[in-house]
Amino acid sequence: MSTSTAALSRPAHGTASAQRLSTTGRLFISVMLIVIFEGAIRKWVAEASTLPLILVRDLLVSYTVVRALMRGLLRRHLLLAQIMLVWSTCVLGWGLLQITLGESNFAVLLIGLRFWLLYVWFALAAAAGMSEHDYVVSVRVLLGSLVVMAPLAALQHFSPPGAFVNRGLEADEEDIFVVIAGVVRTTGTFSFTSGFATFVGACAPFALGAFEARQPRLLHRVLALAVLASLIACAMVSGARASIIYTGGMMALFLLGNLLFAPVRRKGIALISALLLVLAVAGLAFLLQGAVEATQERFQTASEGEDFVARVLSIFMGEPGVLKRVDWLGAGVGIGSNLAQFVQFSGRTVFVYAESEAGRTLIEGGLVGALFILLKVGLVVIGIVAGLRRSIQTRAAFPLLVWVAISIAILTWPVIGQLTAHGIFGILLALGLLCLRYPTLRLFG
Repeated sequence: MSTSTAALSRPAHGTASAQRLSTTGRLFISVMLIVIFEGAIRKWVAEASTLPLILVRDLLVSYTVVRALMRGLLRRHLLLAQIMLVWSTCVLGWGLLQITLGESNFAVLLIGLRFWLLYVWFALAAAAGMSEHDYVVSVRVLLGSLVVMAPLAALQHFSPPGAFVNRGLEADEEDIFVVIAGVVRTTGTFSFTSGFATFVGACAPFALGAFEARQPRLLHRVLALAVLASLIACAMVSGARASIIYTGGMMALFLLGNLLFAPVRRKGIALISALLLVLAVAGLAFLLQGAVEATQERFQTASEGEDFVARVLSIFMGEPGVLKRVDWLGAGVGIGSNLAQFVQFSGRTVFVYAESEAGRTLIEGGLVGALFILLKVGLVVIGIVAGLRRSIQTRAAFPLLVWVAISIAILTWPVIGQLTAHGIFGILLALGLLCLRYPTLRLFG
């Protein structure tokens, strides 16, 4: 179950109990908890809390960034901060040009700056200001949320669409997304299915890293298995094809990386870990047989009604017809986000510009949108190379898994369009930068 080259295995300076979270660490964890649980408040407590909750976490994010700038913390990532400063100036200038030429307004530009820039700055500021102990605690909180999420998601899956756990306070049963008739697409604590899917995607590399990590006590092994089982269960009951394929792919990459990176003397333990992972998947598939059958039916139905290749291409390149709607200037940085539409359409969110991230980026930014996509591709290449180097150095798959997850998020998640995906991406990017700094951080003990 563990390897000598396990990620998350090097002890921090001093004992964990003797350390305290830094201010940046507390801010980061606060933002993370708000992102994970704000949907539950909107669904089951007060739907009108949407804007206040967004305001609270954006204020915390902004304070984290300003504090890092004032204290010179960003010197730790000086090159990245300089690139972000140039890019921020470019986006701001382009947004003002769009306003001058009548394509946008200041309210939309402010929303655009939030979606295009703020949470990337937050990731840099958090990664620069957090200690090793902050990182460990943050990963524990993230994985603890995953363990809490699994039974809720299972309850939603086995409950009818009209049940309170699925419908919330004000939603109609007809508005609930289903896998097949009578079986819901689970949302967990989030207000929409995509939030749950991105949360599972962000947790996957850390859940697998916990399974890979050195576990000196029996309790730690039990915790690692509980986290892994929660990941698999959440993916199985999600009803989302992308989530299931992604989680399966990450587990396959984990197994392959564990076998490749583990030293020769530990290959046997790596094989045992692979066997335990396969047994865990098989056991949960048996227990959640209904979810597996519903998902199989969903895959079959979807394959008959759509072109899978065209769907994949639309995720990376935009929907058919997007290029015909793009001009050099763009429709306005931020105009395609659900927050902008929430404000413009009095609380309703309708993706009138584009559903894919690539399509939305091009339509919003025009030439700057195309540059944004190129920057994302550059970050993917640099991140994968850096993660691979760390995996080779530590002889563990974990750093590479984290940057594969970040790369998929950059290319496919609705980061500049959807509030929850945007927040989770900022959290994942910060943890990814910390992963490169602390590639063998101890999670247990």
